[in-house]
Amino acid sequence: MIYTKFKDIEISRLGFGIMRMPTLSDGTIDEAAAMKMIERALAGGINYFDTGYFYHSGKSEKFIGQAFRNFPRESWYLSNKMPGNMMTYNDGVLRLEVSGFNMESKTLSGPGDVFEYQMDLCGVDYFDFYMLHNVSETTYDIYTNEKVGIVEYLIEQKKAGRIKHLGFSSHGRAETIEKFLDLLETRGQGDAMEFCMIQLNYLDWTLQDAGTKYELLTKRGIPVWVMEPVRGGKLNDLKGAAANMLKAARPQDSQASWAFRHLQSLDNVGLVLSGMSTMEQLEENLALFSNADPMTPEESAVLDRVVEAMAQFVPCTSCQYCIAACPAGLDIPLLLSMYNEASYDVFWTIRAALRALGDGKRPSDCTACGLCNPLCPQNIDIPAALKKFDELLG
Repeated sequence: MIYTKFKDIEISRLGFGIMRMPTLSDGTIDEAAAMKMIERALAGGINYFDTGYFYHSGKSEKFIGQAFRNFPRESWYLSNKMPGNMMTYNDGVLRLEVSGFNMESKTLSGPGDVFEYQMDLCGVDYFDFYMLHNVSETTYDIYTNEKVGIVEYLIEQKKAGRIKHLGFSSHGRAETIEKFLDLLETRGQGDAMEFCMIQLNYLDWTLQDAGTKYELLTKRGIPVWVMEPVRGGKLNDLKGAAANMLKAARPQDSQASWAFRHLQSLDNVGLVLSGMSTMEQLEENLALFSNADPMTPEESAVLDRVVEAMAQFVPCTSCQYCIAACPAGLDIPLLLSMYNEASYDVFWTIRAALRALGDGKRPSDCTACGLCNPLCPQNIDIPAALKKFDELLG
């Protein structure tokens, strides 16, 4: 197993995401199969395990508490998250809204209600790693609201030793991440976030602008943790030209290996979190992380061609010439970047980001006046692209 030096500890470069544990036909965790996978993961050198409040409809944390009871506490690191992405704060009332996950929504006296509940379920005295869950356009207000005090509360838990390392995950845009970090700086909390987990793979490097997020975090000295390294399995199920190019370059390698080796090539990636559901996936990933095998420049060029075959991009360079001419005041470059992603897959983050933009700022609000087109150096038919984007959204 490859390990990463983080502060004063070593964590396995491959982390185990509990969100996709094997399940039975009724959707509950297959505890026998999951336990075998955890035992094998530990024996194979994995020491980082990640859970969350609403994973497996709230059963994940309790299972973790039972599963690790017989293993020495110093032999594994546990990561958990504050579900601010499911909190609302109105008229001084903080609520956790999780009814859609077959869990009970509840009114909270503060973020400590959730944290203490998680500690009890997991059966631990401290979390090795703890995150704000998905700092993004839709959650920015709840995480930065000093009356709610989520960041302030977690900093206090870190001081008390109940959180060893504090960070955040994000499906948000790069500018939202930067805005969040800048705000913490102004509040004297600039060193609070020790790591950040983002969706990062060779497709989303461009498609979700993950490359910009990676560079931003690297510049700020914040280690990157990776989620969705194979995009929920899609990068291990390629067809057509994309599959043929990978096969021709390395005939014996699996498609998943390309995704993991790409991440091994990024110096600031400290951990790759994989949501493994079968023993076969676990064994393959253990083999891939048994030795470092980063990409060669020639192989990186192959991946560039694979991405081109998988997604057709509108060639917007974000010059912003179009914005001044738009009578609707649309952020056209932003919408076109979202369209590029949606043309491949209407991922839930797109809909969330569009909701956060507010009324009058979405692709459906384009009047098709055409005033933007003559200003575009790339000769993009902007109204046509926005119309197609709206159609993709249904």
